[in-house]
Amino acid sequence: MISMKKEEGFDASSWNALISDLPDAHLLQTWQWGSVKADGGWEVLPQVWRDDAGKVQAAALVLERTLLLPGMKVLYVPRGPLMDWDDENLRHQVLDDLQAFAHQRGAIFLKMDPEVILCNGIPGSEDAQETVRGQSLQRELSERGWGFSEEQIQFRNTVWMDLTPSEDDLLSRMKQKTRYNIRLSKRKGVNVREGDADDLLLMYCMYAETSVRDGFVIRPEAYYLRVWRIFMEAGMMTPLLAEVEGEVVAGLVLFHFGSSAWYLHGMSRNVHRNLMPTYLLQWEAMRKAQALGCTRYDLWGAPDVFNESDSMWGVFRFKRGLGGQVVCTTGAWDFPARPVFYWLYTRVLPKILDVMRRRGKQRTANSVQM
Repeated sequence: MISMKKEEGFDASSWNALISDLPDAHLLQTWQWGSVKADGGWEVLPQVWRDDAGKVQAAALVLERTLLLPGMKVLYVPRGPLMDWDDENLRHQVLDDLQAFAHQRGAIFLKMDPEVILCNGIPGSEDAQETVRGQSLQRELSERGWGFSEEQIQFRNTVWMDLTPSEDDLLSRMKQKTRYNIRLSKRKGVNVREGDADDLLLMYCMYAETSVRDGFVIRPEAYYLRVWRIFMEAGMMTPLLAEVEGEVVAGLVLFHFGSSAWYLHGMSRNVHRNLMPTYLLQWEAMRKAQALGCTRYDLWGAPDVFNESDSMWGVFRFKRGLGGQVVCTTGAWDFPARPVFYWLYTRVLPKILDVMRRRGKQRTANSVQM
């Protein structure tokens, strides 16, 4: 018998230890990520499923946020729940309990985006392989009244690097041009070093410069400094910086937890881009992740549509050159516990977010120009 139990008294050490052995334990299910979201107004509601012997079978770091109107709440399980999705009885129990929990909390809806693979490889290509697990989950969610979300918080698709091969094998899997650029960067004197807390502000400044140059929106400085410091202090983040004659020209933030590493934030300046520092940074990130015992490196993000019309196409080509495997997940799904309010939420909120994004992009541009 598997049951969902309300448990209290968790801290970073106990919660992370609890989830670390579950399948696909994810950075966004760690206690540190909950702390980041708590700073942003979310309440953290960790949930655990145990069998009769007390062994943990599943877990979910549920985030709850109250909207502007009293009593209006939303729930979100980022990259969770964590469990063996092939265990049909366990899957039914967890979904039943989460739906009941959404009703109990009076939430408008509950969103989840577990890392369940729908397809390995680019959809429609010769090497693409759809998974029974992903198709089965999508079918069951639809039958239960869940809907594919119009608001995809995380990337549906990404590129994974298998870090179990040797360094020589990793290099051999890369595109020839990528290998050439890594060697060029080394030959031209680019040096990569690990950073410390004193480097974080510089990294944010480079990140802001990158966002303006490449046309994407980022959050305010305080947010990134908070995230990076929380994970760095927990020993779950390593900043890497590329230098040319002692001058920092690019950076990469390497997150790691359990057997996985993630590339969430990369940044570069306009100077010395011809020396290809970002290629050498990725190579050193792989080597560092291997040294930490990681077997997977998630390059965090691939296009929704795999053609040149997608805004991520250029970044995707860079990632594919590193020799990774495209992975498409089932994406985010919503359970509308209060259907009428859910309909209003999904129709009005996107318009508000569009205004906020435009303002955020302009704010970042202004800060860089100052």
